[in-house]
Amino acid sequence: MPSGIVLGVATAVAWGSSDFLARFATRAVGSVRALLGMQAWGALLVTILMFFARDWGHLFDGSGWQPWGWGILAGAINTFAMLALYRAFEIGKLALVGPLSASYPVLTVILSLLSGERLSPYRALGIVAALAGVVLVAAGEKAPEARVTTQQSTGDRAGPRTTGIAGLNWAVAAAFSFGILFWLLGTRMIPRTGALATVWLIRLTGAAITFFLAAAKKIPLRTKNKRTGAQLYAMGLFDTGAFAFSNLGMRVEQMSVISVLGSLYGAVTVAYAAVFLKERIALPQWFGIAAIFLGVALINT
Repeated sequence: MPSGIVLGVATAVAWGSSDFLARFATRAVGSVRALLGMQAWGALLVTILMFFARDWGHLFDGSGWQPWGWGILAGAINTFAMLALYRAFEIGKLALVGPLSASYPVLTVILSLLSGERLSPYRALGIVAALAGVVLVAAGEKAPEARVTTQQSTGDRAGPRTTGIAGLNWAVAAAFSFGILFWLLGTRMIPRTGALATVWLIRLTGAAITFFLAAAKKIPLRTKNKRTGAQLYAMGLFDTGAFAFSNLGMRVEQMSVISVLGSLYGAVTVAYAAVFLKERIALPQWFGIAAIFLGVALINT
């Protein structure tokens, strides 16, 4: 399997794992505080990585302010997208908002094709299959009645009353923002800033923005629950690792392919929800998951 495909699949697994943990952390401490913890841990981890990898891209090679500007812009867009996503996890159902937020490649692929990228017939069919799978996973969710979601298994406080469609608008906002972000990453940000350097600036910018937002809203910064603290650390590790995998993948593979493979994190969250949370997976969702794996196989041809 080509290295770019491996990096794309690794992106999906890492993001799916982070978002599964975010379901618990956001309901324990709220979306802003959870995002701050994730961003702060992620910033620390990627800073340590940068000192060992010494892959500073174009930040210190005399390229001026533009590499910094693109990286900071990436961090600002990602922070808004993550706030929307975490809010969706806080009030919505994981099996619904996860795949819906993962539909962002629809916009990314459209923008990449408009900007001149071309795909082979098999890869184009694979992308269509994967995107159709994401839609089936989201559309297959039936939730007309309200349910009370608790977290007795986690030891955290009970989550808010939710319905299957709660958080839908936030998930759509996250998908739209991610779609623009990943197009910019592939066409502007990574070439001008560097793959790992962009991740570093995304995390530093995100941590700073979220810190000032938490301070403005007078949200306590410390997390007393050790389990939640461990979840935030793991979220930072997985989410930051996913960005590194994705950005490195865009160096060796087409942007539209990597963005679609990364979006398969929605299927990962559905699988986690079914196994660990006992959330029911409807028949259309199973067809959607099968379509996603078919898409991966076609993209790999």
